[in-house]
Amino acid sequence: MKRIGIDVGGTNTDAVLIDGETIISSVKVPTTQDVLSGVKAALAHVSGHPQAAGTPIDAVMIGTTHFTNAVVERARLERVAAIRIALPTGRSLPPMCDWPDDLRSAVDPMIFMVHGGHEYDGSPLVPMIPDEIREAAMKIRDAGITSIAISATFSPLTTECEIKAADIVRSVIPDARITLSHTLGRIGLLERENVALLNAALQTLGKTTVQAFSDALREAGVTAPFFLTQNDGTVALADVASANPVHSFASGPTNSMRGAAFLTGLTDAMVVDVGGTTSDIGCLIGGFPREANNIVHIGGVRTLFRMPDLLPVALGGGTIIDPETGTIGPRSVGYRILTEARVFGGNTLTTSDIAVAAGLIEMGDMDRVKDIDPTFVKSCLGRIRDMVADNFDQMKTSAEDVPLIAVGGGAFLIPESIPGASEVLRVENAGVANALGAAMAQVSGEVDQVFSGMSRDEALAKAEAEAQDAAVASGAGRSTLKTLEVEDIPIAYLPGGARRVRVRVIGDIDFT
Repeated sequence: MKRIGIDVGGTNTDAVLIDGETIISSVKVPTTQDVLSGVKAALAHVSGHPQAAGTPIDAVMIGTTHFTNAVVERARLERVAAIRIALPTGRSLPPMCDWPDDLRSAVDPMIFMVHGGHEYDGSPLVPMIPDEIREAAMKIRDAGITSIAISATFSPLTTECEIKAADIVRSVIPDARITLSHTLGRIGLLERENVALLNAALQTLGKTTVQAFSDALREAGVTAPFFLTQNDGTVALADVASANPVHSFASGPTNSMRGAAFLTGLTDAMVVDVGGTTSDIGCLIGGFPREANNIVHIGGVRTLFRMPDLLPVALGGGTIIDPETGTIGPRSVGYRILTEARVFGGNTLTTSDIAVAAGLIEMGDMDRVKDIDPTFVKSCLGRIRDMVADNFDQMKTSAEDVPLIAVGGGAFLIPESIPGASEVLRVENAGVANALGAAMAQVSGEVDQVFSGMSRDEALAKAEAEAQDAAVASGAGRSTLKTLEVEDIPIAYLPGGARRVRVRVIGDIDFT
């Protein structure tokens, strides 16, 4: 099976062509300002390889920073409406009350709070009033808004209110794109509502991004099914993924971690992915990124949903160094490294310049950094080592030494030894581990909700069946599915034998 994996980073766009588990071709090109030009260039390089001729490409997997960047930059977001079903209890903290002012202004929300929702035990808080929903929908329609997030108290336990409200909204706005909070987040109302609203604000961008990638593939003569990579290191059909852009927020680092597992054969290790702008440190468990079980901030917004446990560090190949003080970062030249770094003819001192001066890597014109004081170079390398060591130690969950895999285009910045690491592993093709992880990805389905009124076995079976259906809808072959994780937590304070069940299944892409 021939696959193309592409990962769009802040500095570089990487692509690989693989046949089975054999890497046929790989390329790293600068990420362009319009992003798609870089994707087209990378795609043309790997799809034009002689070994790509004769047999068609079976699948293309793309990891993109489009959606995360949109939130961080407060750009390309659409106006949203929020309907919270929680009155009378949910009045004191309205939707988006904890959003940064500039991000809230960027989505210019219409907010409606209506009666309804459920108690923690699944009983109705107060009856939902359909006319309140209908009146809100008419105001949303009149404002020309079509992207709507609906949340209700304890909807992961009882989805009834959100589903009924969505039906009413669609009867008023047939072309509404509705995000239901229970499909994305967990129990906490504010965090769950936040991720639903972020998702709603990205609906148009999700659609246009997928269309743009599809056009790029068509121009390159590639007609294979097209997938987007997800936060958990798997992929979903692009059309499915475009409806939930938040599931691709951290796809870049997770791709790199999956690629690191493939390149080394290790399933349990720490990984540091060094890009041009930042480094991400994470932990592999069973070949997949460890999942975060706490609050994750996206663009200053508190969320609680399926995200990898990553620690971003302001250290990359394009990170700017103050030539007077030796201060490293946090700013980076990013994709402009080929014009602004000193070794490439620019006037900005970067970590790559220091690495070239120290003889860690050959790139650009070494003569342009020969004037840097060796003592200064040594002190900068010491600071880099301390940054990596401190953050590596912060992400470890065991006092025992564990292997650290260094991947990414800036992996040359990682020292040969780190306190607490049993070894620092460097492998061939580590620079395109992210694209390789995308190309090798499988499809997953996950259910994380509270079940009550049934036995434990019934709850587990129902959750597993729903997770399998979700995986198949995302492009997995049903016969290849296997259960990867099962968590079963009884909730003592809820009646009816309530328990939180989390099931995750994974399978191979269904090419038929």
